[in-house]
Amino acid sequence: MSFAVIQTGGKQYKVSASEILKIERLDNEEGKTVEFKNVLFLNDDKNTEIGNPNIQGAKVEATILKNTKNKTILVFKKRRRKNSRKKYGHRQPISLIRITKIFSKDGKLVSEAQPQKKLTKEIVKGDQARKEQIIEAKKTKIEEQQQINKKLKKIDTKEEDTTRKIKADEARKVQEKEAKEYNKEQKKSLNLAQKKIKAKSKKSDTDRKKIVNKKKPVITKKK
Repeated sequence: MSFAVIQTGGKQYKVSASEILKIERLDNEEGKTVEFKNVLFLNDDKNTEIGNPNIQGAKVEATILKNTKNKTILVFKKRRRKNSRKKYGHRQPISLIRITKIFSKDGKLVSEAQPQKKLTKEIVKGDQARKEQIIEAKKTKIEEQQQINKKLKKIDTKEEDTTRKIKADEARKVQEKEAKEYNKEQKKSLNLAQKKIKAKSKKSDTDRKKIVNKKKPVITKKK
C-alpha cells in the first residue's frame, strides 16, 4: 500500500489515496482541487523516497469537501483569592479534504483514489441493515459459543467426577488389601505368641513335677 507524508498548517500527516482528513483551514473554496508540494516521505509498493527536507517534484492532490469548524474546546481561567473566573469556548477552523492522487518526483502517478460513490437513502438503509445483520450474527455466534462452553464444562465435570470415583475406588481397594495383610500378620504374630506361651507353660509344668518327685521321701515297709 502506497502512502506519503505531507506537511500543511505546521503539521505532518500520513496520507493515502481515497482518505479523508481534517487539516487546518485552507483559503480555497469547497469542491476545488488542492496541491500539496511539501512531501517529506513517499512509499511505493516497490521503493521508498526520503526528502531532504522535501522531495522535489513530488506532490499530492486533494479535493476540499467542506470548510467547517472543529468541536468546541472549553477554556476556564481562575485566579484564586481574587474572585476572578472566566470561561469561554473555542472552535478551530478546519477543512475536510479527500486525497485523490499521489505523484512521485518524476511526475509518475503512484496511487489514485477510486470515484466516490453518491450516497442515497436506499444505500444508507442497506448499510444500516447490513450492520444490524452483522451484529445479530455476532451475537448468535457468541451465544452458541457460550452454550458449547457450558456443555463442555458439564462434560468435564462429569469426567472429573468419574475419575475421582475411580481413584477413590482404587484407593479403597488398596487400603482394604493393606488392612487384610496387616490383619494376617497380626494373626500370625498372635498365634506365634500363643504357641510360645503354651510351650513355656508346658516346660514350667514338667519342671514342677520333677521338683515334686525329688522332694517326696522314700517310704520303706517293715517286715
